[in-house]
Amino acid sequence: MKMKQKLLCTIATGLIAALSMEQAAFAEGEFKGQTLRVKLIGGAQYEPLYALIPSWEKATGAKVNILSRKNHFELDREIKQDIASGLIDWCVGSNHTSFAPQYGDLYIDLNDVVSKDILATFVPNALKSSTVDGRLVQLPRHSDVSNLYYIKSLFNNEDNKKGFKEKYGYELSPPETWNQVRDQAIFFADPPNFYGTQFVGKDEAITGRFYEMLVAEGGAIFDNEGRPIFNSDAGIRALSWFVDLYKSKAVPVGVPNYLWDDTGLGFASGTVALNLDWAGWASFFNNPENSKIAGDIGIIRAPKGSSGKRTGWSGSHTFSITKSCETPKIAASFIEFLTNYDAQMVEARTGLLPTRSKVWDDIVTEFKASDNAFMVDIFKTYKSSMAEDAFTVPLIPEWIEVSNTLWPNLQAAIVGDKTVKQALDDAAKAATEVLEDAGRI
Repeated sequence: MKMKQKLLCTIATGLIAALSMEQAAFAEGEFKGQTLRVKLIGGAQYEPLYALIPSWEKATGAKVNILSRKNHFELDREIKQDIASGLIDWCVGSNHTSFAPQYGDLYIDLNDVVSKDILATFVPNALKSSTVDGRLVQLPRHSDVSNLYYIKSLFNNEDNKKGFKEKYGYELSPPETWNQVRDQAIFFADPPNFYGTQFVGKDEAITGRFYEMLVAEGGAIFDNEGRPIFNSDAGIRALSWFVDLYKSKAVPVGVPNYLWDDTGLGFASGTVALNLDWAGWASFFNNPENSKIAGDIGIIRAPKGSSGKRTGWSGSHTFSITKSCETPKIAASFIEFLTNYDAQMVEARTGLLPTRSKVWDDIVTEFKASDNAFMVDIFKTYKSSMAEDAFTVPLIPEWIEVSNTLWPNLQAAIVGDKTVKQALDDAAKAATEVLEDAGRI
């Protein structure tokens, strides 16, 4: 908990110091006396941005009432409850390109309230993936793809090199394939004191991890007609990877309940050898005030599956404006502010991947000028992954419903309550029913 608090304080200080009201789309004090009701994603990577909000309030005269600050899975459930009750009494909500298609007409088309000049500063693909049925329903805050962090000293240790070669018959080096990750994770594990790797284990988080491993194994979630086919040989190989690591105790016993903060803080604790994770943790991992492995971290592109394809589940965190919002101009000002150049530069200093084109270039220039070779390497690696490896989940309204049939079955296989084949068959049957009920197949 102390590590998370340090992360929030460290980044928040930088955010406040660096902020300017770049491209402000309002007159000073224009919104005085107005209150904007919002629901936002919370968590170690996301909350520091909200330290900027008082600056926007001071400049505009408006006040922000944060109704919710939850992880995205809990926030998604809350928003669905709001939709079911018909009570949408808030204006701005955190969103994600994977979640957005399910919300129907909840959110407005931002093309109507955000100027073309501002939109032109964003990465075109980020705007494309933020568009649903021709409507730009979200303004992208930052993008995501995962790469593999590792503790360098483990790979440089001569005893480790010798022991690994004797056991597995090949040299110990940063892994190129997920099978090598499995070998290395089992080799390094010394439970309960040290683990070879870890993974998120519930909600859409584990669905996404399984999905990208499935793709890397040459499989797919759906066939060309939209029918679930993840219970294939590729699916069995993908899920077996997680099961094998859990059975071998190469991962912490609690991984079925892990989400992103758990894996990020776990790696920073120095008790995990290899960690597939988002770029936003990079500066935290390399900060000795937060992390026991600072200065001892390597980064490589995500490994390949048996198909030769790398994992690369990707998307963007975003902000949306509800149709019921009575002050869309104020809401637009707010989300433009939280995604402007200065805000994205500050977030990029932590490793979060920007959605504005200029920030990609300027942040690397800044890191080079400060001789921060680690963060230069981070952005070089993640830029390659975003360009060559990144792919989204199927962008259909039923995706989260499909995920909700899949992840409990993945959990059941991981902890041994079901066989891999049974879990995938059960999930495929349930997912088929979801899609049939929706009239998609």
